[in-house]
Amino acid sequence: MSTDSLSYPAPLAARLRDRARISERVRVLRPELLSLLVLTGFLNLWGLSINGWANTYYSAAVRSMTKSWHNFLFASLDQSGLMTVDKPPLSLWVQALSARIFGFHPLSILIPEALMGVAAVGLTYDLVRRRFGRPAGFVAGLVLATTPVIVAVSRHNNPDELLVLCCVAALWFAVRAFETGRTRWLVLCGIAVGLGFETKMLVALMVVPGIAVAWMWSRWDGPRAGLRALRQLLAGGGAMLVVGLAWPLLVTLTPAADRPWISGTSDNSIWSLIFGYNGLGRVAGQSGGPGGGGGGFGGTMFGGATGPLRLLQTGLGDQAGWLLGFAIVSGLAVLALTRLRRRDRRTSWLLAVGGAFLTTAVVFSFAKGIFHPYYVSLLAPFAAMLVGAGVGQMLPAPLGVADSLRSARVIAPLAIGAGAVTELVVLGTVDGQLSWARPLVIGLGLGAMILLTLALSTRVRAAVLAVGLAALLAAPATWAAETLGHATSGTFPTGGPASASRLGGPGGGGPGGFGGRGAFGGGSGSRTGGFGLPPGLSGSAASGAAGGGFAPGAAGGGFAPGSGGGFAPGSGGGGFGPGSGGGFAGGGAFGGDSASLTAAIAYAKAHGGGTIGVSSQSSAASVILSSDANVAGLGGFSGRESSVSASWLAAEVRSGHLRWVLADSGAVARSPGDTRTGSQSAIDDVEKACPAVTITTSDGTSVKLYDCQGHAAAILAASHN
Repeated sequence: MSTDSLSYPAPLAARLRDRARISERVRVLRPELLSLLVLTGFLNLWGLSINGWANTYYSAAVRSMTKSWHNFLFASLDQSGLMTVDKPPLSLWVQALSARIFGFHPLSILIPEALMGVAAVGLTYDLVRRRFGRPAGFVAGLVLATTPVIVAVSRHNNPDELLVLCCVAALWFAVRAFETGRTRWLVLCGIAVGLGFETKMLVALMVVPGIAVAWMWSRWDGPRAGLRALRQLLAGGGAMLVVGLAWPLLVTLTPAADRPWISGTSDNSIWSLIFGYNGLGRVAGQSGGPGGGGGGFGGTMFGGATGPLRLLQTGLGDQAGWLLGFAIVSGLAVLALTRLRRRDRRTSWLLAVGGAFLTTAVVFSFAKGIFHPYYVSLLAPFAAMLVGAGVGQMLPAPLGVADSLRSARVIAPLAIGAGAVTELVVLGTVDGQLSWARPLVIGLGLGAMILLTLALSTRVRAAVLAVGLAALLAAPATWAAETLGHATSGTFPTGGPASASRLGGPGGGGPGGFGGRGAFGGGSGSRTGGFGLPPGLSGSAASGAAGGGFAPGAAGGGFAPGSGGGFAPGSGGGGFGPGSGGGFAGGGAFGGDSASLTAAIAYAKAHGGGTIGVSSQSSAASVILSSDANVAGLGGFSGRESSVSASWLAAEVRSGHLRWVLADSGAVARSPGDTRTGSQSAIDDVEKACPAVTITTSDGTSVKLYDCQGHAAAILAASHN
């Protein structure tokens, strides 16, 4: 007997009908959506433990945040709550809660990030399906799932995967608002953007202009309707402000003596972090910071030279630039077909998604400040959505939404051709790898382009289009899958094989490149180039080499993991991260090397304990993870970002939060154009005011440890002399 023939109370009958509709939707969507989720889960979770603690900076903060709710609330890097990390706390809250529930372990930190990646793919699928059909949604989800940088950040503990999820969710809620006209969906959209702000601050606002324009354009039907639409938009904006500013206002209203110093600032202000170090400084360049534009950390070293083709350059193109040509042609095709007609449901979708894509692409292409290659993970979902929309326009109903066969016969070859061009450009930057992909892209791509100009049946057209897309997706999917074969750890998650982790991409070790002599590693290297730093900072570009460089090494430094320094922990050469050699945190450059810290920790423990202050938070993070030591970095991530005052430092000494300060030794390595001194001035005052203890490290060197207990007044006096 069917449920329709039974008599139920009206509310119960309505619930049963809703459940039946939901069951039907799940049954209909299950094959392609389930396959996407399974594929994404495999890419994000397989062999995840190989990544260890990933970014030790954030993992150390999670460890400290599990020690007390005060540290949790303010995202303190150290146990004593002296210094925050240089990002807002939402992603770390998720990781710390997971660690509290399941125990402090690499997987309890990384698995939530991997699941966020699965959720983002699912939302991307549905967001595109609603306007352009199921095949289009599947292609969008597949493109996102196999984007190399997305696989990398989903297997990492940087905040970027949560940022991607929040921005995709904001667009999904916006599309629901376009469909229903209900305010609640805009409010949810605003909440999602606000959560993105609490994850990585201003960059989350990239989606806002497109959504706002799309809403007002689609709802405008005279002054009265426009006024109502504006009120609804303001409700969403209000929700965004309430959620996004909740933590910054909490920090502002908390007396400075009752919270940590805001890392990355010189004035202990959360607003300086939002609008300076993590805001306009990333776009326009930071005063005194690493060189921007055409060189230094903000230019050719991290993001490449600025300009309209930046996103296809070495180190960026192989992360998310493969199908940019396809995405751009797809967006222009929807624009031409809709002619921005308000009654066309595709218009609002295009303005929102295309607006997010355009805003992000332009800002990223011309940003002159510090720009890390993994930032392009935020562009990836918007590009994937446009690719899916283009596929929907290439197929007639019921598979797609093509207005006519004539338009489909124009859009399909143009999009595939543009995708092939950008992919060939990217393939030219990967140092001869994926050589099999060029003939595949040219042969199958060209064949698909020719066939798609013909009048084919729907099924044949779909099959030819699938072959063309498969040819375009083969290379990025392979590059993404290769991410699983090596550790995606250190500060910079990078998709692709281990060689791609050199930031400049494969082959970046030539003159002026990344990882040759004069890069930032420990020993001598096999290639020349780099940036002409002192001889002690030269390194090898080869993965696993004894020297430093940007690639993983067994002894040298670099940006990737190894036993050397670099941005990841190690015991060899230098780099930004902890290590016992020279470099940015090794050799005592920023807060003492591991041998010095080990000796200092042992001495402090035997003489009453207390917090040890060092220059670099990276150095502190290494020993927090390795030994749960009570060490605080006073100068920010590398030792140059935070400039604590002597009065603040004296107050922390007086309160008992800080007792010891470890002196830096050796020459301080500087990145090109970097004139910042971090907290060196305050530490100089400590050296004048506090008695020194000379301790001998395990390698026979000597280091000075200053005991500041009872010397707060002397530190203040020294600062005035």
